[in-house]
Amino acid sequence: MRVIAGIARSIPLVAPQGRDTRPTTDRIKETLFNILQNDLADARVLDIFAGSGALGIEALSRGAGSAVFIDNSRQAADCITANLKKTWLFDKATVLQTEALSGIERLKSKGEVFDLVFMDPPYGLKLWLPVLCALKDSPIINGDTKIIIEDRLTEDFEDILPYGFEIIREKRYKNQKHVFLKIRGGND
Repeated sequence: MRVIAGIARSIPLVAPQGRDTRPTTDRIKETLFNILQNDLADARVLDIFAGSGALGIEALSRGAGSAVFIDNSRQAADCITANLKKTWLFDKATVLQTEALSGIERLKSKGEVFDLVFMDPPYGLKLWLPVLCALKDSPIINGDTKIIIEDRLTEDFEDILPYGFEIIREKRYKNQKHVFLKIRGGND
């Protein structure tokens, strides 16, 4: 696993040990960021269930202005911090070692609105659903915010419709997919 492009290009990243973290492969990450290339300049990024921090770090390397990483695991938070230092991107980042919902609650008082939100939780548990519920009425996103969720290919995202979100794009891979969301009625 490495940074694909940008100022930290080719720098290898480390992932937390064990089976609790499943980093996005370089090939899938490259495809995702090719889709997002026009959204990255000076973007404010939120990486929830961050694991190794690879998605937020890739965004920073490609020109995002800042990133906040949320993961409840101490090992993951330490890994993200090490990866940020290794890539010289630490000064553009904040790492919160806390549960996703607690992290969102802490961010509400900061007055920051995120342009991109990445969520890569453990597959098949729909952990993204309570996070979307918390984000929906939160001041940290708006109609321009893109939310990208990675989950298994067979996961059904129809549960989001009553919560005021709409699917604006879906990118399918061999075993997983990225689902791109916005607040219903937001800007494309």
